[in-house]
Amino acid sequence: MTDSTLYAKARAFPNIAFIKYWGNQDDELRIPMNSSISMNLDGLYTETSVTWLQSASTHTLTLNGELAAGGVLERVANYLDVLKVRLGIVGFAQVESLNNFPMGAGIASSASAFAALARAATSAAGLELSEKELSTVARLGSGSASRSVPAGFVVWHGGNSHESSFAESFAGTNHWDLVDVVAVLSQEHKPVGSTQGHKLAPTSALQSARVESAMERLLSCQRAIMDRDFEAFAHTVELDSNMMHAVMMTSDPALMYWEPTSIAIMKQVPIWRREGLHVCYTMDAGANVHCICIADDAEAVRARLQDMQGIQRTLLAGPGAGAHLIAS
Repeated sequence: MTDSTLYAKARAFPNIAFIKYWGNQDDELRIPMNSSISMNLDGLYTETSVTWLQSASTHTLTLNGELAAGGVLERVANYLDVLKVRLGIVGFAQVESLNNFPMGAGIASSASAFAALARAATSAAGLELSEKELSTVARLGSGSASRSVPAGFVVWHGGNSHESSFAESFAGTNHWDLVDVVAVLSQEHKPVGSTQGHKLAPTSALQSARVESAMERLLSCQRAIMDRDFEAFAHTVELDSNMMHAVMMTSDPALMYWEPTSIAIMKQVPIWRREGLHVCYTMDAGANVHCICIADDAEAVRARLQDMQGIQRTLLAGPGAGAHLIAS
């Protein structure tokens, strides 16, 4: 095969975790302390093309039209080197990637980035991995990327080894018409990224209690999704989000991702729910707030958010597809 034939392009979507991933059993393999549940976010995506060049001597990355360097390039290059060793790939990669949503701001950009990269890189090398295998490979770049490989509503089995830590769909994109109305408070990169944050989780005295009770919340959340029981879903999702952020805030050093507007939204959402809107909140590692609602209430939720101070814009996303190849 020539350099020009070792090419593929893929698209993947970020995901919003309803039951959170925070803290690793194994930092190198990114095996989590607990299993988690998420929904892929349609309409928000990363598109990545990979060309394996046997004639090259280094990996290159073009991100959103600009040649990347420093830590961003280093993380991608290290991941590509891991793929080369694990999968027997020869050469160096020329990677081009773009996002249509803010990166590094609590909207799981690393999830879609490494899911798309894993799909494109393995396909360009002529490898046909199963969805399970691709999920484990994507996890090596970003833990949450494993959840962006399958479609729709996804469970990531935490496992205790590379092979047993993988994600799979448990309900398709048409199962429940949920919408994530993302309140974007900041489009800036967060000062402490998730990779560093996971390493701090064990320093919180609350982490062990969060992990010990995570499976109970996961089963409750999964059951609520399958039954389309929004009240049960809302209770579990908000509780799990609050517990993860409690761990963050009691780590050493403490991580405080909440901003005043984040808190204002979290206080308002339960009030809106009591007033009849089917909506709940959750937050990843960032200031932005994900307001999960049924599709019929999405515009009403967005209108109320837009009336609040401190929100730059809102993004709407329903259940999204898995990582897949696209034409160049």
